[in-house]
Amino acid sequence: MDNRPIGFFDSGLGGLTCIPHMMRDLPEEKIIYFGDTARTPYGSKAANTIRSFSMEIADFLVKSDVKMIVIACNTVSATCVEDLRKRFPQIPILGIIEPAAKAVAGSCRAGSRIGIIGTKVTISSGAYKKAIQARNPELKIFETACPAFVPLIEEGIIENDIMDLTIQYYMDDFIRENDIDTIVLGCTHYPWIQKNIARIYPDLHIINPSSIIVDTIREIIQERDMAAKGSSFENIFYASDLSENFVNMIDSIFEGEDEDARVKFLNFDLEQGDKYEF
Repeated sequence: MDNRPIGFFDSGLGGLTCIPHMMRDLPEEKIIYFGDTARTPYGSKAANTIRSFSMEIADFLVKSDVKMIVIACNTVSATCVEDLRKRFPQIPILGIIEPAAKAVAGSCRAGSRIGIIGTKVTISSGAYKKAIQARNPELKIFETACPAFVPLIEEGIIENDIMDLTIQYYMDDFIRENDIDTIVLGCTHYPWIQKNIARIYPDLHIINPSSIIVDTIREIIQERDMAAKGSSFENIFYASDLSENFVNMIDSIFEGEDEDARVKFLNFDLEQGDKYEF
């Protein structure tokens, strides 16, 4: 038994899309989440900058005594997951791309035409294509960056015509020209607009890595005999800029939950090391 929390981090609120699946499938486990909302988006930043930011956040989570770190960010997973593992060898560190690639390669039929949508950094890395085709080379993989999605989602611009038009701008030609039948949401922000995509392209099969990663988290917990039981730890959600939209997104996740499943919000200044309770 290990009642320490699991640490999640993302460039902003995107990684929150993993949390409902954690709550449903691993209800005993508790969470420390860090969203780097002051410096989002990461998807257009230089790799060295992303690496530096990620090291700071991982260091904070390790000092917070988490038992595992989940990189709930495709951009970080594509850029520096191995660097993080080398720096923190004492703790399991899980990126989001490998579990998703394994699921895609195992579930899609030969000849499937799979589209990966993500940030500029994730797409330019080719991480998804490499990981999927290493497991199933018969799959046809196409990739396109959708850089405007993250800032719109971070601003809560989701259920409206602006978002729908932006989706069509990036995806209409991409889907038609490549005859795409399956789309992988290669950014943890994108599940916030999964309903939009499904409505606009009803024939697409949509794969959401934010739900898939929980299976691998469970496997690691079982392999290392570190399942939580009866933990009194209170879920904590940190943000480097505790915006109203960040709080609203978390409230929507916990809507209808029992009071003991509620969370504590904290603003955290990585440079100063100061915590401010909300």
